Amino acid sequence: MIRRPPRSPLFPYTTLFRSSLGMTHAMAMRYVIIPQAIKNILPALGNEFIVMLKESAIVSVIGFADLTRQADIIQSVTYRYFEPYIIIAAIYFIMTLTFSKLLSLFERRLRAGDIR
Repeated sequence: MIRRPPRSPLFPYTTLFRSSLGMTHAMAMRYVIIPQAIKNILPALGNEFIVMLKESAIVSVIGFADLTRQADIIQSVTYRYFEPYIIIAAIYFIMTLTFSKLLSLFERRLRAGDIR
């Protein structure tokens, strides 16, 4: 779960910044606040997405047919118990690796203009 203190201002100087540049509230939201907020929440949001991907196998216990359930079906038909799980592990690994790499690439592109 992602939490933030309820009354902490995300960007305290944006009101001063937008008034000094003559921006409206909507312009400040579009060009200043939302891009900074996306940069800040992207790592946590990406991690939550990857955790949900990994935990989707648990959903098959509840009743939703995912890859793990399909492996059970294949096992009951072919009587091969090891191979479907190896293939599914490879699929989950490739999906997780792909999403992680895309997320890190996207984060790197967003942080390219930051000065630290």
